[in-house]
Formats: sequence, structure tokens, C-alpha cells
Amino acid sequence: MPWALLKYGFSRRYPARVDIPPPQALRPSYDVVIIGGGGHGLAAAYYLAREHGIRKVAVLERGYVGGGNTGRNTTVIRSNYISPEAVRFYKKGVEMYQGLAGELGYNLLYSRRGQLTLAHTEASLRTFRLRAEVNRHLGVRSRMVDLEEIRDLVPCLNLSRRVRWPVLGGLWHADGGLARHDAVPWGYARRAVELGVEVHQRTEVTGILRSGNRVTGVSTSRGELSCGHVLQAVSGMSSVVAAMAGLRLPIRSFPLQAMVTQPVKPFLNPLVSSASLHAYVSQTARGELVIGGGSDPYSLYSTRSTLELKESLIAGVLGLFPFLHELRLVRQWAGITDMTPDYSPIMGHTPLEGYWLDAGWGTWGFKAIPVAGQSIAQAIATGRVPELIRPFALDRFYSFNLSNEAGATAASH
Repeated sequence: MPWALLKYGFSRRYPARVDIPPPQALRPSYDVVIIGGGGHGLAAAYYLAREHGIRKVAVLERGYVGGGNTGRNTTVIRSNYISPEAVRFYKKGVEMYQGLAGELGYNLLYSRRGQLTLAHTEASLRTFRLRAEVNRHLGVRSRMVDLEEIRDLVPCLNLSRRVRWPVLGGLWHADGGLARHDAVPWGYARRAVELGVEVHQRTEVTGILRSGNRVTGVSTSRGELSCGHVLQAVSGMSSVVAAMAGLRLPIRSFPLQAMVTQPVKPFLNPLVSSASLHAYVSQTARGELVIGGGSDPYSLYSTRSTLELKESLIAGVLGLFPFLHELRLVRQWAGITDMTPDYSPIMGHTPLEGYWLDAGWGTWGFKAIPVAGQSIAQAIATGRVPELIRPFALDRFYSFNLSNEAGATAASH
């Protein structure tokens, strides 16, 4: 046993490190105010301070750090998308995740597992071939695999032909992985606070202050404050908060449910997903199976779970792994996804000068936390939107220059 751990265990005061200081008074003004204390908002604050020296930053969170969608997702990290702009963007995100724990000095429990996406139809096989070619052209490790190789990757997978949706082939993405969902925002929060950023929990933004066509500050549950820039990074509540600034976003919000089983001995290393069965599954380091699938088919601001979707997810998983039929569920939950018409995010400036968006992430926001935070921080600090995120500008919905990612998801849409 390490001496430091033994010393800590016998200490009377338990001198635990405080990652975020106790609540403090808000300053009257900041250079940047970030609405949302999830992964995206905290990552942006960290990169503003670390890479651009902008440390007079306030992160305002109405609940607690990582308590929104960051703490409700299924932690999949991948870059096997279909459009070149998305592949480049998420490739950078995967690369950043691989060294993020060392940079933040915080154990994120990141593990590279590989992702196997199953094809049950000839149409899916054609789409997978296109994705594989686009991925390989841009340096992402994705390739088609046949049934024999699928059997080697996941020996316990049901490959029988006597089922409704027999497996015909798959897309293997070697760089797919997982990370601990709550560790990511807390790692960013800790390092951002060390650099001088203020993180204010239980501080709800109730209004956006403006003068003409420029943002001047925000109203909060603890008073008003002025600022030069505002970044909105509030996941499923994007349309609601944007409306305070007089902005109407092309976003609809849907619940996205997931669940987890009791822990069992490790048997599944890769992430396995099936769009036809509307389900995907991975096994955590503790042995639990994390199961997710498609969004609810109706708009709703709710994080409740439902029996209907639970039955649907179970049916999909049992189609892949029938021997799990006696496994017990431990819990079920939901997040709120903000879906755009082309299933790509919205990042960059808005018609309101000084007001920046990090929104429209749907079901793929967790994997983008590092690259999104770094990119939007650069845009705010320099006033120039990086080339990497220009395809995701809000005005693409007016120019009809969309970035369609509807066909490159694991199961969610």
C-alpha cells in the first residue's frame, strides 16, 4: 500500500483536495461568461485560460458540475462518421481524449475498446462501405469486417441466420473507446479553477442583457453581471436559453434513455451497436452493461424513463446476446438531446454580437468535449472561427449548406 494512501487513511481530518472552492460572490463583470457547467462549458473555460490567457471567466451552472447531459450519456468516443467535416472534427476529439488524463492530471478511466457496428441489410452494408472509405481517406481506422472476423472480435455474439435480423457484416472502428462520464467535467473544472476561472454552481441564468445588437451581460438568480462575451453550452436546453437572447434555433429536443445492468464478469471488450435493432451495448470496467438506443419519437423536456423504451432496448440487446435474458437491471435514466435537422452541431457566432453557440449536439456531445471546447475557445479569443468548425455554423441553415450526418450514427437516429 502506498505510504501516502496509508497516511491519508489514518488521518483524523481527512485532508481531501477541494477541486472547486466553496460558493463565492459574483464579480460585477467578466471577460467571458459561460452558461452551462457541463463538459463543453468547462472545457471552453479551461482552454480560454490555458491557451489564450483569458482567466476572467465565469462558468454559471444552475445545478451542479456535470449534472446535465454530461452525466447522463453512455460515454462512447468515436470518429467513424460519414461527412468529411465531421470525420476531421471527431478524429481530433479522439486524439485529444487519448492524452487528456495526463494533461488534466485527472484519471478519466479512458480505454480504447474499438467499436463494432453491425449491418443487417444490404443497404447498411453499402453505407458502411462508404463510411469506411471516407474514414480511411481521412486517417481514421475503420474497415469492413465479415462474419468470420466478427466472430473473432465478439465470440459470444448471436450470428445465427434463424433470426429476424441476421448479421450480414459490420464496420470495425479500431479507435472507439470509453471514458468516465463524470470525471471529464470534473477534470476540466479542477484545472480551470487552478488557472483562475470561477465556477458558480446553483446559479441560474434568467436573462440575457443586450445593447442594440451586442450582448452586454446576463441576469442570474444571484444578480446581474456584465461581460464582453457569452458562450451558451447548455445541451438539451439550447432553444430555451437562446430564446432569452432573441435567437430562434433550428433545434428540437428529445429524451434519450439508457440503462445499466448488474455487474458480471468481463466478456465484452468492444462497443457493439445495431441500428436495425435500435440498441448498442458496452461493458464498463466494473462489469456493468451500459445499454442505449434511439431517442424517443416526440419532443419533450423530460429526463424520466419509460417502460416502453426499456422493453425495446432489452429486445434489441437480447437479439444480439440471448444469454443475457436473466440479467437484472440496476437503473434507467434519460437525458435531453438537442437535435438539428442535419444531425450536426451548431458552433460559432450568432447574429447577436458577442454571443456564441455550442449547441445541437444531439446524441454525440460527450465525444466532442475536448475538441469543441478548444475550438470555441479559440473562436472567442481571436474573433475568428477555426476552419475545423466552420461547417457547423448557424448560418448554414439559411444558405442550405448542410452537413448531413443522419446515416452515420450507431443507433440513435
